[in-house]
Amino acid sequence: MQRPNVAEEPGIGEGWSRLAHLVAERLPVDELDGLWVFRPMMHEGRQWGTAVLTRVDGDRRRIYTARYMHQLKGKERGTYSAQVTEVGSGVVETLDDIFALVERRIEEEPPERIPLERWFPPVDDGPARAD
Repeated sequence: MQRPNVAEEPGIGEGWSRLAHLVAERLPVDELDGLWVFRPMMHEGRQWGTAVLTRVDGDRRRIYTARYMHQLKGKERGTYSAQVTEVGSGVVETLDDIFALVERRIEEEPPERIPLERWFPPVDDGPARAD
């Protein structure tokens, strides 16, 4: 089976998968309503990835960054570190305005929105029981 190419499938790959598990441990996945990923960066055998997630909490939308560093080559191959950080919140309706400001300030490609199901597939409760 051929592994998906990160360039073709944003948010797919071992680094992203491990980051998704960390996010699921730290945040209530059922409250997440948005996921954007930046193109991963490679330097000296290390891959860095950054995602932005949003979560509705009452009348506020909380914004998080989730980041990882994965050592892919060299003596420390396999080393992985990641973090999830809340970076802000705002009124639910202001998300588009916030992202417009972010895109104006960054010098790289804007993040790509991906479906939440790519990281957090629906849980199968199994076959229905006949009572």
